[in-house]
Amino acid sequence: MRNLTRFVLSAAMALPVLGAGAQSLVLLHTNDTHSHIDADKGVGGVLQRKAIADSVRAAEKNVLMIDAGDIVQGSLYYKLFHGEVEYPLMGLLGYDIQILGNHEFDNGVDELAKYYTKQGPVKLASNYSFTHPELKNVFEPWLIRDIDGKKVGFMGLNLNPEGIIGEANSQGVIYRDILATADSTAKLLRDRGCSLVVAVTHIGYTDDTGLNLLTDPQLAAGTSGIDIIIGGHSHSLVAPGTALQNVVMNRDGKPVLIAQTGRYGANLGYIKVDLSNPEVSRMEARMIPVAGVDSSKFDSRVKAYIAPYRHAVDSINARVIARNDLGYMMNSKKYHQSRELTNLTADIASLYASRMLDSIAAPGLPRKVDFAMINSGGIRLPFPQGEVTEGQVLSAFPFSNYLVVVEMKGNKLRKLIEQAVNQGGQGFSKEVVAYVYPSGKPTEVWIDGKPLDPERNYYIATLDYLAGGGDYMTEFKNGRVVAEDSREFCAPVMDFIVTCGKEGRSLPRDERPRAGLLDEHGYLIEE
Repeated sequence: MRNLTRFVLSAAMALPVLGAGAQSLVLLHTNDTHSHIDADKGVGGVLQRKAIADSVRAAEKNVLMIDAGDIVQGSLYYKLFHGEVEYPLMGLLGYDIQILGNHEFDNGVDELAKYYTKQGPVKLASNYSFTHPELKNVFEPWLIRDIDGKKVGFMGLNLNPEGIIGEANSQGVIYRDILATADSTAKLLRDRGCSLVVAVTHIGYTDDTGLNLLTDPQLAAGTSGIDIIIGGHSHSLVAPGTALQNVVMNRDGKPVLIAQTGRYGANLGYIKVDLSNPEVSRMEARMIPVAGVDSSKFDSRVKAYIAPYRHAVDSINARVIARNDLGYMMNSKKYHQSRELTNLTADIASLYASRMLDSIAAPGLPRKVDFAMINSGGIRLPFPQGEVTEGQVLSAFPFSNYLVVVEMKGNKLRKLIEQAVNQGGQGFSKEVVAYVYPSGKPTEVWIDGKPLDPERNYYIATLDYLAGGGDYMTEFKNGRVVAEDSREFCAPVMDFIVTCGKEGRSLPRDERPRAGLLDEHGYLIEE
């Protein structure tokens, strides 16, 4: 990209362009960048993002840069340094506003408080408050910016921590209803003279939990006074020309613009507003791909800041430990898109949990588990075909989760499996075959070739996060943890893959769905 300013402007030629004398504001936005500091296959990267943002700032008088949460968790930069890289970068990249994502809590509120401070961007939290002594004064419930004599209001809206953030990690977080907070905050901002109101959210454009959680389109439709929703959490790409609707009518029949950039910093969102007439129909909204940026445009301060951390990351990423000769294994929150890798992970969990039980040899416990269940969303990177490195494994399994064994009665287990399938599927090890019929036909479950016995106790390998009801797997709370590993889960995964590498075996691959939602005719839905 030889001329970034020319690229930014030429990409908008098919859209309405505001006149030079207009009171305009450009909102640049990101979400769910997940510690992707470097470009991946030429896409994304913070140096590239900064160069594009600077080109927009050079071309436009009024620019605000906003992030909608989950800036951390998903690469070695966070696994090794716990936020030391990402949080200071927000200031270096020139962000003005940011909100929390659920993954900002992954290491607990004490760790968050070390990095989430008053410095850098304004931190918004309209429906959260905090009792933590170092966090309670960091956040603003709303923000008003004066832009060329026009007032622009911002709020930050976050999902309910229950079911998605571990209880221990969100201690002292007080949650308030999203819709009620949005309505009252929008009214406050309008009453204070704001002609434009922007909600920055981390609740998701879609909901795949099966629990009917509030989404950005529902927020838009159920409130009054919001003009723009800049969202995150669901990793959706929402912009004109994409598959997802980017304009939704609010409670009063007025349009609300919704925007989300996908994930991992692959795009930089761009919204241009004429503040003298801030009608949604006159706004220019699009995505700028973060790709093909000339390295001569890279910011020297950002480059110097990243350098020592990159050296440590690169050294681990260079250690080849195995091969994947059977094809690309995708990661995704949606099981049907990533079942090869999720199946493999569940099989590893079953194998190592059985070894754990055998070594414990505790009275009353079996010597092996019946099966394993793993959440698809817990795997953060794919395994490409070819060499698999130590860094890829650590990045794919970045969470500080532990392998546990849960004892559960068969009648409760059936409900757990139904809950998992109704979420779009979670990963089951090869011992399980299960089909859920939404038509009302009884769920069919076989474990080790035998029908599920509602009166028998079963032993399930899973992660401590899921055992506590995380990822909305609330039925796990009807079980009892009877054994737990002392190592993070990435350790047995690493051991398995290293063993494959030493023995000259490729990683196994199994594409067959082990549990699925069937229609009334017996056909898999989302096959």
